Amino acid sequence: MSMDETGRGDPPADGDEPAPAATGGGRPVQVLPDEVRCAILEQLPVPVAYFGREQLLGMANGAAANSVGRSEASILGLRPGEVEPGLFLKGGEGLAEAIDRVLSTGQGEPYETHLMVEGSEHIWQAAMSPVRTAAGEVQGVSVVTLDTTDQFWARRRLAVLNKASKRIGSTLDVGRTAEELAELAIEEFADFVTVDLLSEVLTGDEARSVLHRDTIGFHRVAQKSVLPGCPESVVPLGEIHSYDRDSMVGRALIQGEPARITIDDETLRRWATGEPARSKSMREHSIHSVMVVPLQARGITLGTTLFCRHRTPVGFGAADLQLAAELVSRAAVCVDNARRYTRERATALALQRSLLPRRAARQRAVEVTARYLPNTNGAGIGGDWFDVIPLSGARVALVVGDVVGHGLHASATMGRLRTAVRTLADVDLAPEELLTQLDDLVLTLDREQPADSADGAMVAGATCLYAVYDPATGHCVMARAGHPEPMLVRPDGTVEQLRLPSGPPLGVGGVAFEAAEFELPEGSRLALYTDGLIETAGRGIDTSLAELRELLCHPAHSLEEACDTVMDALVPEQPNDDVALLLARTHRLDAGHYASWDLAADPAVVSTARKRASAQLTAWGLDDAVFTTELVVSELVTNAIRYGGDPIRLRLIRDTALICEVFDGSSTAPHLRRARIFDEGGRGLLLVASLTERWGTRYTGTGKTIWAEQPLPGTKETDPV
Repeated sequence: MSMDETGRGDPPADGDEPAPAATGGGRPVQVLPDEVRCAILEQLPVPVAYFGREQLLGMANGAAANSVGRSEASILGLRPGEVEPGLFLKGGEGLAEAIDRVLSTGQGEPYETHLMVEGSEHIWQAAMSPVRTAAGEVQGVSVVTLDTTDQFWARRRLAVLNKASKRIGSTLDVGRTAEELAELAIEEFADFVTVDLLSEVLTGDEARSVLHRDTIGFHRVAQKSVLPGCPESVVPLGEIHSYDRDSMVGRALIQGEPARITIDDETLRRWATGEPARSKSMREHSIHSVMVVPLQARGITLGTTLFCRHRTPVGFGAADLQLAAELVSRAAVCVDNARRYTRERATALALQRSLLPRRAARQRAVEVTARYLPNTNGAGIGGDWFDVIPLSGARVALVVGDVVGHGLHASATMGRLRTAVRTLADVDLAPEELLTQLDDLVLTLDREQPADSADGAMVAGATCLYAVYDPATGHCVMARAGHPEPMLVRPDGTVEQLRLPSGPPLGVGGVAFEAAEFELPEGSRLALYTDGLIETAGRGIDTSLAELRELLCHPAHSLEEACDTVMDALVPEQPNDDVALLLARTHRLDAGHYASWDLAADPAVVSTARKRASAQLTAWGLDDAVFTTELVVSELVTNAIRYGGDPIRLRLIRDTALICEVFDGSSTAPHLRRARIFDEGGRGLLLVASLTERWGTRYTGTGKTIWAEQPLPGTKETDPV
């Protein structure tokens, strides 16, 4: 066999086998004739096409013809726009423009198209390469395409789910989480989205099973549309509505599986009987495809999501349903987290509010109003508290405190401390002594926690301000434990921050507390508050205190108005910490409510004391209380003369109750004892305790006061002030 210039042998004779040819590697190969090459190209499962310089289709294999639903012969000679009706490039450019660039530049480039095949959307990735002559001139473009539908939807699903992980669940608010789901869905694949939640979910409760319900009630919590403003919905946002168990939504919820529904005339006619309003709305807005995806998390059905298409001509496909199901599944976990947070927050808030005063304390020494606002930043309810405690002698204690930390533990600790303060106040301890006892209690609570307990640190840490105001003298004694100093608004409108000795927070231990005494004119206003009022993001404490002074000096018609003014100005819409504010306007006892006499340490003055008390009660119109009061005065004055010492003073106070007080210079503690039959004494305090409702002793630096309290004739202990 002879070889020509190309290295090929003479063509084989008819009936002979093709001659082998040597390659660069030295191994013989079979040279295929053109018809075999064409057969191989024709049988390739990958679409291959060729466009010449005039952008006319010069060659296409069977797979290419099938991809556009045409025969091979019918598409030859057509231009790109005629070959691919309905195809479009994702970036907005057509196939003709892409081919023209390859012909002009001689550089290959990729091309992506979307194509509907038998009602299903397919994505084709094409590689366009220039075809050159022997001289190197570009004479056409070959287009080789691959069906990348699966890869496209996988990439898109991952991209959408990545967005969902960043955008859905940004807050612990159930409604906002539902809105984030709807917003993301209309950006990606839906034209109109609604999110409905079961009624129990919004309150944080466990949702009951929907399997045995004839009708399933929902709250419409979110709805979004690609149009500027949602189409008019059958159910307005925030309204309650229901689905029958036989409806498409009911069936999807009961089965627990997402469903894809094509809306045609027959479907609308069928729904017109059971759900005429929804059928009419779908017809008016040309909704042609719907997906129903139940919101389920941790085995609990929370609600349902509807995805609709009315503007996009292509209906939802299987890939859309899979994407929607995964998107809703992730959103459902966020909704359930928000539901659980709502429940825990409601529980903590209920506990907090149950531990705070529910009604005004029965006293006339001060007029009070208070505000408590929990934080909303997701850290949980804190341990701020306030209290107004009536004391003996018509006095009143004002308390504001703050427990470190948030959540149920802080609320429970606050309740324990508030109870302890009330108990210690009932013993009539001085403010600095009360804080010392409270400090010991916090240390004890801290030691009771296990060493490895994460909650232990939350106990050891609280601040408190304790003030006692006496309306008879106008004196106010205060002490603080790491708490902000109060503000005093005098009757002339001037405002000052009262300077108190600094004390450590409760739970530090080993440091003594000190008190300061102030004289408050009639009509003064005291402002006690927690640090949440003055410590806000973006504003310094000094700036907040200056603004607080400015707000307090403004005239107000009432304490309620003044309280609201301060809260509105200083507290942000979403505070980062709990805020407690207590405003108190002071009152003084006048001659019509107060009488006092100094007595000599002589048993002869007992009868004089009885006469003076009797005359005073008659002047006050309290004749019914004369007999009991005379007995009480006689016993208390006798005890002061016998067991106490100079000076001795008798005081009567007509306040919410009738109070009798006897002061003496001794610190000897009186106590009840049961006298024996033949004892001549020992029955005095027992008699006082039986004739009055309450009695007790309080100590001062120079002696003690024994007091007894009896209700005013015609009043009850629970009568409002």
